[in-house]
Amino acid sequence: MSHLLESRSWDEVPERPLVLIPLGSTEQHGPHLPFSTDTFIAEQVAIAVAEKLSSEDLGPVIVAPSLAYGASGEHQAFPGTVSIGQEALAVVLIEMIRSIGTWGRRIVLVNGHGGNVATVQQVIDQMRFERHDVMWTSCALETPNDAHAGHDETSVVLHLLPESVRLSSIAVGNTQPLDKILPDLVVQGVRPLSQSGVLGDPTTANAAFGEKQFALMVARIVREIEHE
Repeated sequence: MSHLLESRSWDEVPERPLVLIPLGSTEQHGPHLPFSTDTFIAEQVAIAVAEKLSSEDLGPVIVAPSLAYGASGEHQAFPGTVSIGQEALAVVLIEMIRSIGTWGRRIVLVNGHGGNVATVQQVIDQMRFERHDVMWTSCALETPNDAHAGHDETSVVLHLLPESVRLSSIAVGNTQPLDKILPDLVVQGVRPLSQSGVLGDPTTANAAFGEKQFALMVARIVREIEHE
């Protein structure tokens, strides 16, 4: 049976499962990747993690429906981006955890978008104060080469869903290190720094690298959950 909650009926939900919640965004990922990139990667990671945890006999695991809206204000200058901001994201996550906590044993937020991190950390602190068994983990790659829609993300999507990558539209973006452009990024957003929306070089992306990084990511998250 699928680990996806959305595919089950209520009487197919196991007693006190561990619940993974994939968190993403609806934001531009350059001219070559879809708006769903962060959400899709987080969901695929959560599904793979659920399969690994289940095979290790650690109790039932459920993957909740993905939250496809996050804090993406830095991408708002690109049409199609939908950001709900930090405050709204916090409220949504808090209410989700409170609700799931009535039937779930433990809750893990699987975050696929960097702009969500500050809010996720804040929410985890509050929920632990309320005595919920919660943690969060990141879909950040093990060997980061670039910041957004570059070699890394494009490689992972080429591995997971190659038909969604617009190969003819791949082009080099702003390749400056993130720590160098971060102050301007926070103040100005992405567009003044990269008209294409790409921070990195997706022209070097390949599915083999994406497959390796995806496997490393899943293995790390499994370890984090097992040892938290």
